[in-house]
Amino acid sequence: MLNNQLVISDVTGPFREPREPVLSYDYSIQRATWAATHAVRVKIAQAEELDYVKEKLLGTVTGSPGQQLMLNKFLSRKIGDQKVRIADAEGWLKERGDVLVAPFTGSLAHYFPQLEAWVQVEQDSLRAEIKNLVGLVANPPAV
Repeated sequence: MLNNQLVISDVTGPFREPREPVLSYDYSIQRATWAATHAVRVKIAQAEELDYVKEKLLGTVTGSPGQQLMLNKFLSRKIGDQKVRIADAEGWLKERGDVLVAPFTGSLAHYFPQLEAWVQVEQDSLRAEIKNLVGLVANPPAV
C-alpha cells in the first residue's frame, strides 16, 4: 500500500491580503499518489488568530519593531502549518485541487478550539523558539 501522507514541499509568504485583515501563506503540498503538487492558501486572521496566540504565549508583548515583525512572521507561519494539519485531518486536502483554508472565525469558528489546544500543548516549545529566535521572553497573563 502506498504511503498517502501529506508532504509540504514549499511555503511562501506571509502576504498581506488586500481589503482583509489577514496574512496568508501559499503551501505546495504533495501525496505519493499524486502526479504533481498542488496549492493551498492558508489565511491567518490577525486579530482573532495571530494576536490571540501572541497574547496566550507571551502576554503583553514589548520589543523593537524588528522583533515584532520577526515574532509575527514566526507565529503566523506556525499557525499556518498547524491549520494545514487540521485541514488535512478534517479531509479538506484529500483530493487534488486548489484549496483555501480560511481563518477559523465565523462559519469556521468551530475549528478554532483545535488551534487553541495546539497552542496549549506546544506553548513551552513555542516560547523557547521565540526566546531563541526573536529574543523576547514570555510574560503571560495571570490566570
